Amino acid sequence: MSADGSQAVITGIGVAAPNGLTVKAWWDAVLRGESGIRRLSRFDPGRYPARLAGEIRDFVDADHIPGRLLPQTDRVTRLSLAVAREAVEDAGVDLERLPRYAAGVSTASSAGGFEFGQRELQALWSKGGQYVSAYQSFAWFYAVNTGQISIGHNLRGPSGVLVTEQAGGLDAVAQARRLLRRGSELMITGGVDSALCPWGWTAHLAGGRLATGEDPARAYLPFSADADGEVVGEGGALLVLERADTARTRGARVHGVFAGYAATFDPAPGRGGTPQLARAAELALVDAGMTPDQVDVVFADAAGERTADRAEADALTRVFGARGVPVTAPKTMTGRLSAGGASLDLAAALLALRDQVVPPTVNVTEPADDCPVDLVTGSPRPLSLRAALVLARGRGGFNAAAVVRAVP
Repeated sequence: MSADGSQAVITGIGVAAPNGLTVKAWWDAVLRGESGIRRLSRFDPGRYPARLAGEIRDFVDADHIPGRLLPQTDRVTRLSLAVAREAVEDAGVDLERLPRYAAGVSTASSAGGFEFGQRELQALWSKGGQYVSAYQSFAWFYAVNTGQISIGHNLRGPSGVLVTEQAGGLDAVAQARRLLRRGSELMITGGVDSALCPWGWTAHLAGGRLATGEDPARAYLPFSADADGEVVGEGGALLVLERADTARTRGARVHGVFAGYAATFDPAPGRGGTPQLARAAELALVDAGMTPDQVDVVFADAAGERTADRAEADALTRVFGARGVPVTAPKTMTGRLSAGGASLDLAAALLALRDQVVPPTVNVTEPADDCPVDLVTGSPRPLSLRAALVLARGRGGFNAAAVVRAVP
């Protein structure tokens, strides 16, 4: 099946993850089952109840970012700029040849420049307002990654940011697809997040979901009977999204089609009602013009908390039947990356379609009895793959589902 001209296709991928910087390094590590979760090194976590994180340790800011940008950017923006550059290079597109307002940026964020903000607050309270950087006016902001990417690549088309926590990585790509349908030719989209500083760590802890174990191999165990919380990480993925006809005209290599998407919202706590993740998956399949039996693999949200895991397993059972489709959670090697997590899963789904293999869920030996999912564990599972479903849930009741499909 080929993509029709109006469909949105992915032509470029860029990645920064705790277990690999660049797409190749990360994907190779994923297929090896190599985790990037370990004790935090950015600061001493000894005083905190949770001490493990998916931390990117091989990213030297000055090697990737022009010196003039270092004083005005947070780590998350520096990661985003490097990832966007890789995605554009992978797409093989000359952005200068596009019409002036034909390309834009749509990213997701859940924290903005948290570490930059912490540093400036420290300066404010310890030294005084005159020591606060003027760059604080924008370096902390949720939209800063979008702004710096658009400036760096001279993109003057529609741009924006979505703040829906873990669901954001899918929501941003869907917004990019809407903008293509309204006339844009190309969008850089996805999410990269980072808040591994004491202030950010305090915010993560306040959510009450972090695993407190000391063993990286036992800390984050989605769908397991031993699941006891999540591990947070940093990083994510950015994609180049284009209309199929414009990609075809320039002879671009296509990683896959962004074929379907839907978002739903859970009822507020205490108001009754049922979780709406299954409905998001069903609507995404309708949008893609597909039925559940045409989905070959699901990349799960994989909360790592018993109640949330059971709810996701129930949603998968409703859509596919008990153990009705292979399910995987490669984020067990990175931790949950907030706004960067779902877009990294999209990247994993696209590479799984390319290589005809389902990456493993590491550290989990088998799912709990009350989570009847066909969880891919241990090692990659070779499989004939044509389409993948990616699920994501964000704090506050956000649900998102996306379908990506291979193109011959």
